Amino acid sequence: MLRQARACGRMLRLIAHILAGLGTVLLRFPRMPVDQQRARVQAWQLELLARAGVTLKVRGAPPVQGPVLLVANHISWLDIPVMHAARHCRFISKSDVKGWPLLGRLATAAGTLYIERSSRRDARRMVQTMQQALNEGDVLAVFPEGTTGDGITLLPFHANLLQAAVEADAPVQPVGLRFIDRATGEITQAASYIGDESLVGSLWRTLCADGLVAVVHYGAPQQAAGRARRVWSDDLRSAVDALRQR
Repeated sequence: MLRQARACGRMLRLIAHILAGLGTVLLRFPRMPVDQQRARVQAWQLELLARAGVTLKVRGAPPVQGPVLLVANHISWLDIPVMHAARHCRFISKSDVKGWPLLGRLATAAGTLYIERSSRRDARRMVQTMQQALNEGDVLAVFPEGTTGDGITLLPFHANLLQAAVEADAPVQPVGLRFIDRATGEITQAASYIGDESLVGSLWRTLCADGLVAVVHYGAPQQAAGRARRVWSDDLRSAVDALRQR
């Protein structure tokens, strides 16, 4: 009963935080330079984690500046706030996120780039858009698994969007994500969002959790160094797999 009451309190604080963020986006962002917007997004995400009862732990060295493409394993809806809180980056996301009430507006304000996953033509457009963003010095982020996993098994990586880093001659930095129980140090499924799970159910389980720690582990950036895109993707997958287990 006490855990559910605490979760309700966290939910109310999250709703207030989301509404305040929307107000900032609508009223203040138009007058802010981009670097201030990105700093505000990172601070907002840090506060979101605190209100959700999640502790952030960063290992390794986040990129100081772009261009760089971050590639990470995908476990939960919470991955994006966690990575934003560790270091602002522009995510590549499925196009329907843009239409989500409230959250779509916030995602767009955070610099999200949208792709229609079912369209090969749109994938090529996205590669060109990402290449341009990298050429302009941005930090981008993708989840090459293409969907969320259980946090235990790492799914195969899709290599298509790596082409942007190849064409921009930009480094790619592997990132390992995991959620652990602070008391035991063991991996927890509290934040998972897989299969037929609903977003609401995953959110509620996260808010009910005690001692949830999000670990973001940055590895060493890599250049393609002549590797074929598929080979590079497999090498990055191996790097991410090692990082998420340490």
